[in-house]
Amino acid sequence: MTFDRFGGPVSVRDVPEPPAPPGGVVVRVHASGLCLSDWHAWAGHDTDITALPHVPGHELAGVVAAVGEGVEGWRVGDRVTSPFVCGCGRCGWCRSGQAQVCPDQTQPGFTHAGSFAELVVLHAADTNLVALPDAVDDATAAGLGCRFATAYRAVVGRARVRAEEHVVVVGAGGVGLSAVMVAAALGAHVVAVDRHDGALDAARRAGAARTVRADPGVDVPAVLQDLTGGCHVSVDAVGSERTCADAIGSLRRHGRHVQVGLLPPVDGHPRVPMARVIGWELEVLGSHGMAAADYPEMLARVADGTLRPGDLVDRVVGLEEGARLLPGLHEAPRAGMVLVDPRR
Repeated sequence: MTFDRFGGPVSVRDVPEPPAPPGGVVVRVHASGLCLSDWHAWAGHDTDITALPHVPGHELAGVVAAVGEGVEGWRVGDRVTSPFVCGCGRCGWCRSGQAQVCPDQTQPGFTHAGSFAELVVLHAADTNLVALPDAVDDATAAGLGCRFATAYRAVVGRARVRAEEHVVVVGAGGVGLSAVMVAAALGAHVVAVDRHDGALDAARRAGAARTVRADPGVDVPAVLQDLTGGCHVSVDAVGSERTCADAIGSLRRHGRHVQVGLLPPVDGHPRVPMARVIGWELEVLGSHGMAAADYPEMLARVADGTLRPGDLVDRVVGLEEGARLLPGLHEAPRAGMVLVDPRR
């Protein structure tokens, strides 16, 4: 699946098979998540893309097909997934297990050709690859790399959500539904906010105790303040000026806001209600994926059924259907994750 210009047609065509780079591997893709971040890449909102034509796709599960020189821990045939943020494996951030903020990171589908293809290259394999337990199937694993893992780190690692806290998740797409599921599994009281009934239904199935439909004219912060007395934690899983402001405005004093959705300056630099942040001593936290070093804890909760990311999969399509869906992804009602299987 490729495009030749930002915002242009997306097509499926043959390209040369990639070789395994030194320190890296080639993975044969079995499933890849169709994520709003892929739409941002197609629309030209992500400056990390260095060359056109481009192959998007950054959430994946598959089998190692080729191993580059210097790789120690992986063999052809290993079932693997990977974070969408791949560290260089050499710097202090990577050595300390914080590859998600590596200054020399690579990202399939952004810095190089991605996983909406039969084969994808992953660099620094010994730092970035994650072995898949037998109990975790390809479809479940494919949704972990960006949306679920990002939500897991946002809720567990960044927001430090605790049982009985009130958590609002604005946006019930893939990452939002994942955040709802993780927060509910921790014993939090979760409110999901979205514009679409189907997404809100999915949020309730994922564990949301309450839902709010964000119709035009609805004062979301006022509704949340009335429902909860002010939330302990807010998550903006969309990434717009309104959703960020709604999430922050829903917090109580000393609340914690996690910004997960991208805030591209499409109409100028987005405004953030910093007066509220200062006056109420709120914490504003960014969350950017999750390093491979943190995957075992999450995968253990998936394997034992505490977390069920497979329940969030709405449908699986082939490359041709994925190419058709990508340009309209930002406007399409979402009630779960769409996966692309290149073998279809």
